[in-house]
Amino acid sequence: MPVNADSRPEDECHSDVDGDALPINELFYSLQGEGKLAGTPSVFVRTSGCNLRCWFCDSYHSSWEPTHSWLSIDDIVDEVLTFDAADHVVLTGGEPLLHAESVALLDELDDCGYHTTVETNGTIYRDAAIDLASISPKLRSSTPTPERDPDGEGEWADRHDRRRIDMEALGQLLGEYENQLKFVVTGADDLPEITDLVERIREQTTATVSDDEVLVMPEGQTRDGLEDTRTAVAELAMTHGYRYTPRLHVDLWNDAPGT
Repeated sequence: MPVNADSRPEDECHSDVDGDALPINELFYSLQGEGKLAGTPSVFVRTSGCNLRCWFCDSYHSSWEPTHSWLSIDDIVDEVLTFDAADHVVLTGGEPLLHAESVALLDELDDCGYHTTVETNGTIYRDAAIDLASISPKLRSSTPTPERDPDGEGEWADRHDRRRIDMEALGQLLGEYENQLKFVVTGADDLPEITDLVERIREQTTATVSDDEVLVMPEGQTRDGLEDTRTAVAELAMTHGYRYTPRLHVDLWNDAPGT
């Protein structure tokens, strides 16, 4: 969808959404830090709630201990409109497609002329006005083992591991939307699994995924954390022909909220 900051007439930005609301953890203006659109000024709408529990989740308060306020779709759009410089909205989480009401929000943002990216773990498909599906399947290394379980209960390991890959949903997302396939990499041991999953996608879906369209991103919630993984993951990208993607928001603002 072409983006035009001047094409946001008020009468098109507020259709009847029947009082739909979403649990919103954060809504802020920053730079897109990852993927094809890294560096793009963007409004981030972070929903609360997730169907997975990655031990390294960088939005802990939208997954492990979800916090939020309920905002109507119109209230969310009104807030987005206050950031005049932004033509791009990132709907993220948690897992934003967990909520059926995300479709209504994306439709409203499309009516307002925004380009939208949806950050998703790839386990849920919805028919929505998505300009870029940023799909980040979770690898085995994301599973919260007892020593890497933030809540200390150990209840999520099996549930997370069962749910983290859904080939049907992946195929639909990759087939229906312009997309980027983005993997959080903790080390060299992740690369065989990435290669295997990309091959499964090619064999079991209609999606065409070339190696240079596969994005690998270093795990790290802080600058110090990225320092431990950044160079190794960049070298892995060069070795395998994948594309390296930075985490600009961490480089710029460390782990500050609202960035």
